[in-house]
Amino acid sequence: MNPFQILSKPVLSEKSTLVRESLKQYTFKVDLRSTKNDVRKAIESVYGVKVAKVQTLITRGKVVRKGQHVSLTSKTKKAVITLVEGAKLPLFEE
Repeated sequence: MNPFQILSKPVLSEKSTLVRESLKQYTFKVDLRSTKNDVRKAIESVYGVKVAKVQTLITRGKVVRKGQHVSLTSKTKKAVITLVEGAKLPLFEE
């Protein structure tokens, strides 16, 4: 899989910002079919940094109502990346 197909976008929420500042962990939305090893290789090839640890989680879809119609949003996968000591991602340092 192409690294740009694996990494969808960074997650910029209040919780991910607090984790990034305190624990130096970065959060990305990734493809549902990707594994931890795929995410590690994609981060290392795209950003040129060494990854120490990858944690993944799948969020389930939410129930959405529009009038009488009830449907589900699609589930997504997030990856929390911990870099080696002293490494930084230039994407978040601006």
